[in-house]
Order: sequence, then structure tokens, then C-alpha cells
Amino acid sequence: MANKPNGNLTGIKSAMLDRLKSLYDFKQGLDEFASFELLSELCACSGEINREISVYISRDGGIVDVSIGDSAKVSMPSMRLVRNEDRLCGVRCIHTHPSGDGRLSGVDLGTLRSMKLDCMAAVGVSNGKPTQLYAAYLGDFDEDTGSRAALVYGPMRPYKLPQKALIAEIFNSDYRFRSTTKEVEAVEQERAVLVGMDNDEGYDTLEELNELAKTAGALVVGKVRVRRRTIDNATYVGSGKANELSLMGSELEADLFIFDDELSAIQLRTLEETLGARVIDRTTLILDIFAARATSREGKLQVELAQMRYRLPRLIGQGQVLSRLGGGIGTRGPGEKKLEIDRRRIRRRVFELETELSEIEKQRGLRRESRKANRVPLVALVGYTNAGKSTILNALTDSNVLAEDKLFATLDPVVRKITLSGGTEALLSDTVGFINKLPHDLVEAFKSTLEEVSNSDLILQVVDISCPYHEKQMRVVDGVLESLHAADIPRIIVFNKADAIASCDLPAESENRLNVSALCGTGIEKLLSAVELKLNSARTEVDILVPYSKYEAVSMIRDRGMLLSEEHTETGTHIRALLDAESIGQLRKILDFNDCGH
Repeated sequence: MANKPNGNLTGIKSAMLDRLKSLYDFKQGLDEFASFELLSELCACSGEINREISVYISRDGGIVDVSIGDSAKVSMPSMRLVRNEDRLCGVRCIHTHPSGDGRLSGVDLGTLRSMKLDCMAAVGVSNGKPTQLYAAYLGDFDEDTGSRAALVYGPMRPYKLPQKALIAEIFNSDYRFRSTTKEVEAVEQERAVLVGMDNDEGYDTLEELNELAKTAGALVVGKVRVRRRTIDNATYVGSGKANELSLMGSELEADLFIFDDELSAIQLRTLEETLGARVIDRTTLILDIFAARATSREGKLQVELAQMRYRLPRLIGQGQVLSRLGGGIGTRGPGEKKLEIDRRRIRRRVFELETELSEIEKQRGLRRESRKANRVPLVALVGYTNAGKSTILNALTDSNVLAEDKLFATLDPVVRKITLSGGTEALLSDTVGFINKLPHDLVEAFKSTLEEVSNSDLILQVVDISCPYHEKQMRVVDGVLESLHAADIPRIIVFNKADAIASCDLPAESENRLNVSALCGTGIEKLLSAVELKLNSARTEVDILVPYSKYEAVSMIRDRGMLLSEEHTETGTHIRALLDAESIGQLRKILDFNDCGH
């Protein structure tokens, strides 16, 4: 790093810049925390320009950075990103408070933790002279707060500092940190700040983002709603708000900022530089959850394809993410090595994934044709994520599919056989949940799986009636079904979690709208009857005498239709059954006549 001052240099005269540059010449002894000469010159400069000034001192006593802020905050140097995983960074920060109060702020302590500084010290400035000094060191990890404690010493007289004791405490702090790092790694979560735009839709998407972040394993430590008329092309929120977020991140010790909308490559890069932390958007977060939850070969391929398509145009914006040696939210899936490949190799990998998924889709198509040949109807469960689709499936089929109170608990499709009271057999398919702002790349990657919905005979749209935004969620599901060309398929709206609200607040029921509680089992029998009625409504009742010489017709009716009655007479088998149009045509061919029903 060049020996020149950094940070906010606007309006500073060249003579002062020379004085600030000369701060690099102050060399501290190995057992010297900060000489009075250094503190005096630091405060004299700070008082004259009325801005915070910080110096970063290595353990060998050399000054590695001088940064200038404003009257309330100081700029953080780029060397903040260079830190070891299992020890402190080896640098202490001493900065001025032009207000005269040397007490450390929440931002100061947050920076101490996030940068893993040897020490964070502040010295008050009054009339260009040092007044009092406070110093803070990292303590033990506190499970209640999810962060390390800060041990604060002071106030101390700048002209009479306990130099050796302050240096000794650095090594004590480093020992505490190293001895507990492995234990802390198992406890610590990524600390995330959520950022979203206020909207007039009557729907709090930031709360939904909060649930997504928790599902991904983050600890949400802050939420920021921004109101702007237009989106800033460089920073999404505007440069002023970005600087505020940077301070907030330092105070809250945030590792990660999650934005509620898709960010461009430029926005990602600019925000990471400004905020000094990893930045991901809603799409990356959803893709990360999918990557963590995919278990089948097809599911993993689909997620990787979506990630590749999304990352391709954003390679220049990966910045700090690409430099990470470890993992974290937003980095799961293909792995770090695939994040570093160039565009040509990504395109090649996309082609490979598309080819492999195409082969899987051919196999899926064969199974689909076999099902159609056997006339087994398919009932698809769709709905907003966490609406209770898996619980409905378990209640209808006596299955034990994983049902968690988490977003996207079910990723890979689950199909179970169900026999209705009238003897009708059907396949019940649980699909991935939909969500607002569902990534386009994800829809495209999962298109072959979601096509099962468009090929279904009946859709059960599960709605969490206890959610205050369920009407908005229903509109989101309607939009996805329309994009899948499944909007015209017969549908039953299943208002789930009816036990969670008062009966007077439940919507009116009809043959296409039912209130149930899958968890309690309320309304399940009624739902089964409604499903059977819907499936049979597409069938025609036939009343026919099948000669014993045409007994294959009886077998066909049993396999393809719903048998209502069967009576053996002297001349043949008298059958009443429900058959679809295709099966009636096949029956006519077998019996070689046209009057097969009424």
C-alpha cells in the first residue's frame, strides 16, 4: 500500500495532505501501543480539518494505513479484507473523535469484531489536543448475542498510557480468539442485513426475505426499507444510503447484505466495495436454498443450470465473493471452482447440463406416456412455498413425506398413489413451492419438472389461509400456472391451516373451494370426495351388456374406468361404469358397435 492518506480527501489542502502523509513516518516500539507524539499530531490534524482520522498500526510498530473520514465516521481501508480465519488480523486501529468524547461507539465495536482487529482505540480531540483514550479488545464468544464480547478499557490519559499493558492485552486477545475459534465456528451464523424497497402493493416482501434468509441459515440482524422513486443504477439504493448501510453493517457486525431484488453486475461490485461485506440478491438466496435442499440427480442438475445461467452475465460483479476461500450463503451448489471459470467454460457447462437434463426428460416422457396408457389420472399439488402441500399429501395418502415449517422444504417432486372411496386410483404429485419474484432462470431450469403440472388432470391449489397476504400469494401462483400453460386445468382451491383462524373469517365453501386443516385432519374426507367428483366429472356413465365372448372389454373397463356395478347374467356381464371419451372409443372397437352408453 502506497504511503499516502486514503478516504475522504475532498477539500483538504496540499499542506495538510503532506502532514497526513508524514504520519506514516511515526514508528512505534514493539512494546509501545501509541506514542504521545503520534497521538498529538493525529489530534492536531483532526482538529484542524474537523474530520475523523484513523491510523492502522501493525504489530511491528509500522503504520500501514492512514484514512480520513468526516466529522462522524472514518473510512475503512481496503486491507480490512485481508484476515486469517483462526486469528486476529495483526493490526490495531487508533482514530480520533473531533467531538471531544473518546468513548467508543457501536460502529467502532462492530468494526473491531468484523475486521478482527487487534484493538480498536479512540481518542477525543479538544482544540486540537488529545483528551482521553478508550481501547477495546475482542473477548469470549457470547452465545446469547451471537458475537464476541468487547472488553473496553478507559478513559486513559494519552500522555500517560500503560503502553506495555495495552500491548500485552493484544496477545491475550489473540490467544482467546485462537483457542475458541473452532468452537465458535460451529455456533456462529452469517449475520445478515436485509435491504428492500418500500412498495404500495400491500405485501411485505422484506418479511418474506427474512424467512428465506432464516431458511438459508443466516442470522438476520437488521432490516432496512428504502423509499426511492427510481432504482440507482450503480448502488440500487443511492450512494448516501449505501454509506449509511456501511456504517450500520459495521455496528451490527454484518457479514452479508441481502437485497430484495435482482442486482446487476455493476450494482453487486459497487455495493461490495462500499459496504465492505458480501452482497447477494434475492435470486442468489433462493438459488442457494435450492442448492442446499436438492437431493436427486435431476434436482441438482436443474439448480446448477439455473445458477450458471444467472452467474454468466454477472461474472464482473462477483468481486469479493470470488475471492472467498470458504463457503457461505450464496456460494453453495456448483462450488467455488466453478465460480472462477470463464464465460466460455460456463457456456460449455450449460450445454452439458441442458443435454443431460434433456435425456432425463425423455425418460420422464416415457413414464408419462405409460401413465396415460394406463389411464391413471394425475393430481398436482401446487401453491405458495410453505402453504402446507407436503402436509396435505401426507394427510391424503397416509405418507410420511418431510413437512417442515420452512420455505422450500420440498424441492424434488414426490408422487404417491391414492385410492379414492369409489375405487378410483390416482397419482398425487407434490411440487416445488412457488414464490414472489421466482427467478426466471429457476423456472426455466425446472421447466421439465413443472411440466408435470401442465400435464395433470386436476390441480389442488393449496393456500395458507392464515397468511395475511394469501390473496397476493394466490395471484403469484396464478401467474406461474399461466406461464406453464396450466391455467385451464380443472382446479380445487384448498384453504389450508383453517385451524389457525376463527371460523367466521374462513371463506365460503363450494365444490371448487374447501377449508381444511391438514395438520388436524379437518376437511380431508371432504377434500377426497371433491377430488373424486372432479376426476369423474370428465367421465361418462356407460350401461352395457358385455357378451362372455368379449370378456377383454370387461378387463378394459376395470383397468381404465370406475366400476359402478357388475352383474353376471345368462347372456353376458351387465356393467355400469364411468369411462372417459378415449376409453369409450376403445370399448366400441372391442364390441364392434356404436351404442356403448347413454
